[in-house]
Amino acid sequence: MSDLPNCPACASEFTYDDGLQYVCPECGNEWSKVEESTADEQSGIRDANGNMLADGDTVTVIKDLKVKGSSLVVKVGTKVKNIRLVSGDHDIDCKIDGIGPMKLKSEFVKKA
Repeated sequence: MSDLPNCPACASEFTYDDGLQYVCPECGNEWSKVEESTADEQSGIRDANGNMLADGDTVTVIKDLKVKGSSLVVKVGTKVKNIRLVSGDHDIDCKIDGIGPMKLKSEFVKKA
């Protein structure tokens, strides 16, 4: 179909390109293409402080995290090296020394 974005106001798929903006014929909403491109730049996985994360980064845990299914706890200040970003509820795949492979949420880490 079309590679144009759906209308943010009514979710209509019948939007069209009108020079520097997009227009929705169903509700009359108009929005800028520039806003669309900045939204794409802002998407990505960010840590608790808002810093962008990338594959291979080193992060530090900012809260004690209980490991589900065991009595182990990942303590505050634990450094996690060489993270891998994934999509889903838990954003980070990693291996923690003494615990093993884990999935972490980006909201509980900060970039080291």
